[in-house]
Amino acid sequence: MSFLTRTEGAHAAAPGRRPAAGRLSVAAAVAFMTLAACYMLLPVYWLLVSATKSQSDLVSTPGLLPAEWHLGDNLTALFEQQDGVFGRWLLNSLLYAGVGAAIATLLAAAAGYALTKYTFTGREALFSVILGGVLVPATALALPLFLLFAEVDATNTFWSVFLPSIVSPFGVYLSRIFAAASVPDEVVEAARMDGAGELRIFCGIALRMMSPALVTVFLFQFVVIWNNFLLPLVMLQDDTLYPVTLGLFTWQSQTSRLPELQTLTIVGALVSVVPIVLTFLMLQRYWRAGLTAGAVKS
Repeated sequence: MSFLTRTEGAHAAAPGRRPAAGRLSVAAAVAFMTLAACYMLLPVYWLLVSATKSQSDLVSTPGLLPAEWHLGDNLTALFEQQDGVFGRWLLNSLLYAGVGAAIATLLAAAAGYALTKYTFTGREALFSVILGGVLVPATALALPLFLLFAEVDATNTFWSVFLPSIVSPFGVYLSRIFAAASVPDEVVEAARMDGAGELRIFCGIALRMMSPALVTVFLFQFVVIWNNFLLPLVMLQDDTLYPVTLGLFTWQSQTSRLPELQTLTIVGALVSVVPIVLTFLMLQRYWRAGLTAGAVKS
């Protein structure tokens, strides 16, 4: 009887211990995530606070503490500096990133679809080469690209930054996965039996099936192009062709001679984040669907 009593007591106590341990794990996970969020959001908070300060407040007040509100004046000065060159930089970045990411996504979708649905000699070898392109850092390609464009006298042009941006090996890799998961072979065969051509099948059927997942490719490429700094630095000398990243860098490099550019650089950095945030907010529901594409295969 004593053994049964101890056993029943142990079984009765065990459920009480497990929830306590579970609550401790949850609390530890929440604490860790809170610290991680604070670590990542602290620079954003500093940027928001600093963008509202005047030049004198920026250098005389603590960085994390707000001062007198000057955001409106700072924005006005930002878009009036050098005859409104910041607006031109912003437009350049939108063209490089928006149009470039759209074309890169279309090309990646076509390549990924072809690598999935067509069987040809050397298909896997070609895909391996594309995967190798994912592993090559962009810094290693900047100088070869500059030499290639210099051969055709195309440096310091819009195309010297735009054309390399429409190539996305990582996008091809993702598109192949998306095509395999989203476009059944039976649908393709049925369309062929109905007399549809390969281009019509791709544009009318495959692209529509892959479109939620391709938003992920577009967002990745958009952010990569928007944040691109080294390639424009190597290719461009005309400041009217600069993207935002390179333009703000040139202002920051002149702050020792023109201190007022420090405030404009900070405000410009804040404004440059807005298009990325808006793009993610507008496309987030498609982006979430794209991230899960191919995760479960029936």
